[in-house]
Amino acid sequence: MSLKNAYLETAAQAAALLDAPEVAALWGKPSALAEWTVGGLAGHLMYQIFSVTPALQEPESESDPISLLDHYSRAMWIDAPLDGDVNSGIRAKGEGISSEGVQPLRERAYAVLDEQRVGLAQLRGDHVVFMPQTGWALTLDDFLVTRMVELAVHMDDLAVSVGGHAAELPHAAFAPVVALLTELSARRHGQAALLRALTRMERAPAAINVF
Repeated sequence: MSLKNAYLETAAQAAALLDAPEVAALWGKPSALAEWTVGGLAGHLMYQIFSVTPALQEPESESDPISLLDHYSRAMWIDAPLDGDVNSGIRAKGEGISSEGVQPLRERAYAVLDEQRVGLAQLRGDHVVFMPQTGWALTLDDFLVTRMVELAVHMDDLAVSVGGHAAELPHAAFAPVVALLTELSARRHGQAALLRALTRMERAPAAINVF
């Protein structure tokens, strides 16, 4: 399965979470994430899908794409304080998206995915995507991996927030997501910490978190 199809399957799983009646019932309630409502978290989750559409509509960027590891090295939101401008802005965007309500948001997500299935089929994996929100470019395949990381993490957040369980990712999505997170964890905590966390519980560090 290509990364494009892996993204589409993962995005469809995310959109399907909005079908759960518990999501609608708890829309304005606090989520499992501090400072987020269930609706705001759902809006942020759907933004990961909506953010792909501009990449399909704009001409290929002439910028040189950077690597995924460089992308996360430059990301301002990693380790930013919860009440800082970066995270406050992210939450506000999610709440703004959710303000249309669960049913319109669900319908919008499914419509966008239908359009993306057509658009993605026409692009190569090495198509260069400029991201105005960051100021740099990635290949389409790498950009889609960043979306799958966000979708995977926040699907679990949303499911837990309403007392459910997120569906397992297709292997074609899970493999690159875990590979990237593993690289980021090793870069942050060191190889020994990661190896011990996975194989030597008695010497494992307290955390190997990436974000």
